[in-house]
Amino acid sequence: MSQRQVLQVFEQYQRARTQFVQAVAELASRPQNIDTLQNAGVMSLLRPLLLDVVPTIQQTAALALGRLANYNDALAEAVVKGNILPHLVCSLSEQNRFYKKAAAFVLRAVGKHSPQLAQAIVQCGALEMLVICLEDFDPGVKEAASWALGYIARHNSELSQAVVDAGAVPLLVLCIQEPEIALKRIAASTLSDISKHSPELAQTVVDAGAIAHLAQMILNPDAKLKRQVLSALSQIAKHSVDLAELVVEAEIFPVVLTCLKDSDEYVKKNGATLIREIAKHTPELSQLIVNAGGVAAVIDCIGSCRGTVRLPGIMMLGYVAAHSENLSMAVIVSKGIPPLCACLVEEHEDHIKAAAAWALGQVGRHTPEHARAVAVANVLPTLLAMYMDTRSSEDLQMKTKKALKNILQKCTYLPALEPLLHDAPPNIVKHIVGQFSKVLPHDSKARRLFVTTGGLKKVQEIKAEPGSLLQEYINTINNCYPEEIVRYYSPGYSEILLERVENYRPVI
Repeated sequence: MSQRQVLQVFEQYQRARTQFVQAVAELASRPQNIDTLQNAGVMSLLRPLLLDVVPTIQQTAALALGRLANYNDALAEAVVKGNILPHLVCSLSEQNRFYKKAAAFVLRAVGKHSPQLAQAIVQCGALEMLVICLEDFDPGVKEAASWALGYIARHNSELSQAVVDAGAVPLLVLCIQEPEIALKRIAASTLSDISKHSPELAQTVVDAGAIAHLAQMILNPDAKLKRQVLSALSQIAKHSVDLAELVVEAEIFPVVLTCLKDSDEYVKKNGATLIREIAKHTPELSQLIVNAGGVAAVIDCIGSCRGTVRLPGIMMLGYVAAHSENLSMAVIVSKGIPPLCACLVEEHEDHIKAAAAWALGQVGRHTPEHARAVAVANVLPTLLAMYMDTRSSEDLQMKTKKALKNILQKCTYLPALEPLLHDAPPNIVKHIVGQFSKVLPHDSKARRLFVTTGGLKKVQEIKAEPGSLLQEYINTINNCYPEEIVRYYSPGYSEILLERVENYRPVI
C-alpha cells in the first residue's frame, strides 16, 4: 500500500470528523433537533473532538456544545457532568482566537442557567482564564469573555465577588473605552451585573473609575449601548446616598433627560430607572432633579408611552413626592397628577396600577391643599372601585386602600368626598366621615349642601359601634344640625310620622 493511500485514510477520517461537527453545529441551532441529538449521545461524541488535532474541528465542536448547552439547563448539566469544562479551560489559554470565542460561548451557555452551573464554571478555574481573555488583542475574544463573566456574575453576590476577585473589573473598565460598540455594550452590561448585588460590589466598580466613562456614553447614538450604560449607572446609584451622589457628580444631569425622549423604549425605561434610583435617597437629591427639569421630563415620558416602560417614572414621582410638601407640590405644579390618573385607568397590569395608586397617595398625603389637588382629578372613586374589585390583586388592593387613607385623612374638599360616602366599605367610610366632622362645624354652606345632596341621610344610616371613633365623628356631624333635622333624616322616621298620622284624631 502506497504512502498516498495510507494518508488518504487519514484525510477521509478528518473529512468525516469535519462534516460531523459542522452538521451537528448546524442541527443544534434549531430547537426541534435538540432532543434527537441528545438521545443519540451527541455529548460524548463531541467531547473528544474538543481535543482534536485540527483547530477548525475543535472550534466547531465547541460551537455545537455551546448551542446545545444554551438550549436548556439539562444539556448544560450534561456538559458539566461530561467533564467537558476542564478541556475548555485548558484550551482557553493556548488556542487561537476562534477557539477562545467558541469556548467562552460554551462557558456562557452553561453558566446562564443557574447559580449551581455558574459555580461549576468557577470551580474548574474558568474565571482566571476568562480574565486573561479580557486582555486579548482580538475584540471578539474580549467580548465573548466579558459576556461569560456577566452571565456568571448576575446570579448572586458570591459569584459576582468571585468575578471581582479574579481581577475582572479594571479590565472591563478598559473594555468600555475600546472603540468597538459591541464590546462596549457587553462590558457595560457585565459591570451592571456585578454592581447590582451589594454596595460593596458597586463600590469596587466605582473604585475602578467606571462612572466617568459610563457617564460619557449617555449621549452615544447606539441605543443598545445606552441601555446598558443607564442600567449600570442605576445599579450603582441604587445602593446608597454616597454612590448616588458619585453618579450625580459625573454631571449626568441634564444630559440623562434626553434619554426620556429616546425612540428606544428600553432607553426610556432605563433612563427613568436611573433618575428614580437617585431620587429615592434624599430630599436634596430629589430637589436637584427637580431643578434640572427632571420631574417635568419624567411626566412627559409617562404621558408618551404605555406599559412597563411607565413604571420607573411612576415610582420616581412617588419617591419625589414622598420626601416633602414642597417636592410634592413640584409634582402637582408640573401637572403630574393627570398622567398618574391615566395610568390607573389605561394600564391592564395590576402592578403598574398599584404603583400609580401608591404615587398618588404620596402626592396627596401632606396637606389639605395636596389632597385637594388629587381629589379634583376625580381619582378617588377609581381608587375605591379598584380596592373593592375582587379581581384586583392583593397588592393593588393594599396600595389603593393606603392611598385612599393617605388622601382622605388630609382632604377637606367635600364635593370629592360626598360620592364616596354611598359606596365605600366601613373601614374607608370612617375616614370620609372623619373629614366631614372636621369641616362641617365651621362651614354653613357645606352644612346646607350636605343635607341637600343626601349626605346627612347617609350618615344616619351608618351603623357604628357605640363609643367608637366613627360614632364620635357621626355625633360631631349631628351636633351641627337642629335635632328635628337629624331625626327627620334618621332611618324609620317616615314610619313614625305615618304612625302619628294614623293615630291623630282630628278635632271636628
